[in-house]
This record gives sequence, C-alpha cells and structure tokens, in this order.
Amino acid sequence: MKIILENEKIYHGNLVLVNAQYPFKDINTNNFKTITPRFPNIFLQYEASNALNLILRKISANNAIIPVSGYRSIEEQSEIYYSSLKDNGQEYTKKFVALPHHSEHQTGLAIDLALNQKNIDFICPNFPYEGISNNFRKAAPYYGFIERYQKEKEKITSIAHEPWHFRYVGYPHSEIIVKKHFALEEYITFLKIYSEHNRFIYLSKNKSINEIYFVPAIKYKTIITLPKTSNYQISGNNIDGFIITLWRTNI
Repeated sequence: MKIILENEKIYHGNLVLVNAQYPFKDINTNNFKTITPRFPNIFLQYEASNALNLILRKISANNAIIPVSGYRSIEEQSEIYYSSLKDNGQEYTKKFVALPHHSEHQTGLAIDLALNQKNIDFICPNFPYEGISNNFRKAAPYYGFIERYQKEKEKITSIAHEPWHFRYVGYPHSEIIVKKHFALEEYITFLKIYSEHNRFIYLSKNKSINEIYFVPAIKYKTIITLPKTSNYQISGNNIDGFIITLWRTNI
C-alpha cells in the first residue's frame, strides 16, 4: 500500500516538535473539542481531549484536578507573553512562557493542570509530586501524555521545569519516552536512526508489538509503502520528515 504525503504534512501529527528552534506552522482547530462542559473555553485536539478524560476517570480525580490552559491562538499566546514581560520581567518570562509560534499550546496537544484550589497561578499552577496530581503523572504515559518539561532536561528544552505542563504524543510513544527518560527533543532525534529496513521494535505494556521508524521528507512529495493490512499512524516531526508507527497484537 502506497501513501503519498505532501510535504506540508510534516507539520501535522501527535509527534510534532515545537520549541524555540522549531515554530508551529499548522493552525487548524477543526478537530478540537472542549475538555469538559465545566470549562467550555479550554480546548484540546479530539484524541488528546479524550485521553485526558480517560486518565481523570481512571484515577477518580473528580474535581480535584482542573485544566488551566489548553489550546491557545497566536493572539492569546502573544498577549500572555507580552503581559508576562510587563508584569514579571524578561528572565521569568523566558523560563516559563514560549514566544508566539513557539508554544506547544498552539498545537492543541498541550495542557496545563492544577490542583483545585482557591487561588491558581495561570502561568505556574500548583501540581505537586504527591497525592492526586502524582497519580495523574504516573497514569499519563499509558494514555499518551508525558510531563513535557522536566527539571533535568532544561538545557535541552530551553524551558524551566514545569510540573503542571503535559503534552499528548500518543501511545506507545509516551510510554517509550518515559521509560527511556527522554525529553521529546531527544526522542525525535533517537527515532532518526531507524528506517523502514531497520525499525525500532517495542513491546508495550498493553502487549502490542510496535514498529517505529523515520522517513525523511523528499522534495514536494514523500511516498511511504506500508503492508496492506497494517494498523498504522503517521506523524510529521515539524522538522524534516515523518514518524511511522505500526502495531500488532502479541498473540
């Protein structure tokens, strides 16, 4: 089975890398939905929103955890960035607020969470490594989410430690990233050593066998050949190519 991908597709998918070096170029909110009717103005991409709600139900969070910030338009990200510069200064803003076009929140794949408390800091909400918030953190990788900005990865991500910020990358990628202690930047680089003829094979916790590899984008169009009966996902990396994920049940 041949799949022809226009090269603009490298900017689409759960594994797009958005940071200070790679801006986000695809703004399409057609596939977005609200996380919960209680917060009608907080959106995520459909798949990420469903996964988030599965985690919250799994850990019986009820109202103990609330969403603070999901999808942001370029206008909202710009307002947050320049307001923080004015109120908090350049050093603080550089640590915790991404430049417009460089924020994961613009993808609809990122969510900031907080404990349900009286006073919640919008930029740095409280989401500690204990109790219900840590129950969320432990369950998240099995539903496609990772804690994106870890303390020991600050030099790689160029963002300060953010215990409240979670990014949807899809399963089994989330499980692999956590198991290997990768930042997303490291994972994207790691996958580039694998090709169609030298695939990364991973047996996930749910007993599926996953075959993952990278296909570099070719000028204008990239042709990918897959088995006719394969279950697969294709994601751009927002840089230079596509990450292919094939899976089958281990029987």
